[in-house]
Order: sequence, then structure tokens, then C-alpha cells
Amino acid sequence: MSRLRDELWQVVAGIYDQVLAHPFLTGLTDGSLPREAFRHYVVQEAHFLPDYARAQAACAARAPEAAAVRRFARDAVTTVEVEHSLVVELLAAFGLGETEARNLPAAPTTVGYASYLVRNCALGTFPEALGALLPCYMIYARVGEALLARSSPDPLYAWWIETYGGEGYQETTAGALDLLDELTPGPGERERMLDRALTTARYEWLFWDAAWRREGWPCG
Repeated sequence: MSRLRDELWQVVAGIYDQVLAHPFLTGLTDGSLPREAFRHYVVQEAHFLPDYARAQAACAARAPEAAAVRRFARDAVTTVEVEHSLVVELLAAFGLGETEARNLPAAPTTVGYASYLVRNCALGTFPEALGALLPCYMIYARVGEALLARSSPDPLYAWWIETYGGEGYQETTAGALDLLDELTPGPGERERMLDRALTTARYEWLFWDAAWRREGWPCG
């Protein structure tokens, strides 16, 4: 019998391939990505990450076992302390403070993605919350691992790659996936979990594409 992580990855693998081939990510590794596109990405991360941490905390509240409560509560703290700190430092490289960045508009994709995660983790079952959250873990870990082998001639981009390709993030993802494999979804929960995973994977692609396009609201 296949592991749940394998089933989930089978759902999102095609989108991951499209993510890896996206010009935003190929531009990170060859150094050709316009700095303004990366700036847009970092500003949107400043908007997104607090809600991502809220989604992780809500997932912890849904967890039926103490190990999963500890995992996602700890991951929420890590998001705030590690990933958010990276964003603050990257903003500084663009001459932006966090408050200044958060006064810039959150793009439509950022609002939609964050809202989708928080809603599913706060209101869904634990399997639905996992389905919503884990593609982000898995895709970032695999992107980081793939890009780490190439690195980047741009030190700012290389710094970002090292964060997600490094041992710490890989271990975090592995721990979350171990919990997934221990799960026994109830009737209909497996299908709903995989459905949430597909939507989240699509949002992952959209988030990088929005940065590439420097997405804004089409109306005032």
C-alpha cells in the first residue's frame, strides 16, 4: 500500500515540474531574475507568512495526537522566527522596513492563498488541514534541494536558496510528512485532503508567477 505522502505527491508533482521550470526560479539560479520581481516576492512574503503561521497553529489545534500538536505549533513558531526573519533581512537589502513593506498592497494571489490556507486549517478536518498545508512544505523543500545544486551567481538569490535547500528546512518537511504517513483518513477525507493539496499546489505556482508579473489589483 502506498504511503499518503506518495499519494499527495502524485497529485502535485505535475505542478511542481511547472514551478521548477518557471522563469522566476530559473532566473534565481542563473542570476537573470530582475531584482524588482524578487522584491515583489519578498514584499508579498511579508504579507503571507503571518497568515501561514496562523494556518499552522490552526492545524495544530485540529491535530488529534500530541505529536502533531507539537509539530505544527513548533512549525508556526519557526515560520515567525526563521522564515519571517529571513524576509525582514531581505527587505532590508531593498531598503525596506517591515512596516513599510506591509503598507504596500497585498496582491490578489497573496490574499487568496493566505485566505484559503487559514480557512481550511481553521474550519476543516485535520486531514483537510494537512492537505492544504503540506504542498507548501514539499514543494519548497524540493525546489530548495534542486536549486541548491545549482546555487546562483547573485548572493541575494543564493542566500534564499540556501535557506530552503538547507538541512533545517529539509528536516522540518520530513517530520511533517512522517505525521502524514501515520494518518488514517476517514470516509471521504482522503479525497478532500488530496483536493486541498491540488489547490494549494496551484497557489504555489501562482505565487511565483505573480512575483514574476509583479501582480497588482486590476481595479482601483
